[in-house]
Order: sequence, then structure tokens, then C-alpha cells
Amino acid sequence: MSEEDKNQEQKPNIDPIDVVEIMKMIPHRYPILLVDRLIDYKEDEYAVGLKNVTMNEPHFMGHFPGMPVMPGVLIVEAMAQTSAILVVKTLGDEARGKVVYFMTIDNARFRKPVVPGDSVYIHVTKVKQRGPVWKFDGIAKVGDTICAEATFSAMLTDQEAGTI
Repeated sequence: MSEEDKNQEQKPNIDPIDVVEIMKMIPHRYPILLVDRLIDYKEDEYAVGLKNVTMNEPHFMGHFPGMPVMPGVLIVEAMAQTSAILVVKTLGDEARGKVVYFMTIDNARFRKPVVPGDSVYIHVTKVKQRGPVWKFDGIAKVGDTICAEATFSAMLTDQEAGTI
């Protein structure tokens, strides 16, 4: 393999994946679809998703009145959705019509509130995979500031979306 081939092989994919394409890959829809765009990824390794937080999201009516804060559980869900997109991109046709479900969430830490107007960059890195089970590390950032982090695992199931 030439040096040019090696460099080409190691390059991340910088073609963003928009929300319309994301909705073809995972079954989530508003108000629970929490990834607006995949801005960077390398199949089988990592992905970076983007969530633009807006005041008109339904959870802000009660979390918290007069001081809107995005619930931490939704930040972790955004990490899981970014990971699911990475799994689908990595597996291609093998993942068509299947669903990626959460299995575990470990070491979740919430360091800074996420508020309307923030653009949250969701960085997920594959730690390992064994069969249909995938493990990831996730970090959510606003600018250079880490807002949340977690380690989690998910399973690709044969259950097709919309058949429950």
C-alpha cells in the first residue's frame, strides 16, 4: 500500500450528514430526535454530532421555568443517537431496518448546564464491539467546554423500527 493510500484510508469523512439523512438511519423523530447533523465521522471509530438547542423545545416549559436547562438525560440520549448513526454508517446494509438500543450508561458526569442558544458538539468514540453489542465513550461540548460525559453500551437488534 502506498503512502498516499494509507493517508487516504486514515482520513475522516468530512461530508456532513443532515437531519433528513439521519432520519433515514435511525427511527427517532421530533421531539426526541436530538442530533441535527453529523459533522465528522470515521466509520468504526468515532463520530461528531451537532445539536442546536432552541427555546421552543418542549422540555424547557418545565425544566426549569425562568431558567431553562437541557436535561442531562437528553444530552446522554444525544450521545446514544450519535453512536447509533455511527453504527449504521459502519455496518451499511447490514443495519438496514434495525434499531440500536441502550444497554448501559456508566460514569455519567454533568459539568456545565446546556441552555437555549447553545450548539452542543457530541463526540463519541467506539471503545469496543462484540457481536451486536457496541461500547462508546461520549463527550458533549459547548465550544471548548465539556458539559457532559459518559460511557455507554448499545445493542443492534433484529427488531425493525416501528414493529413494536
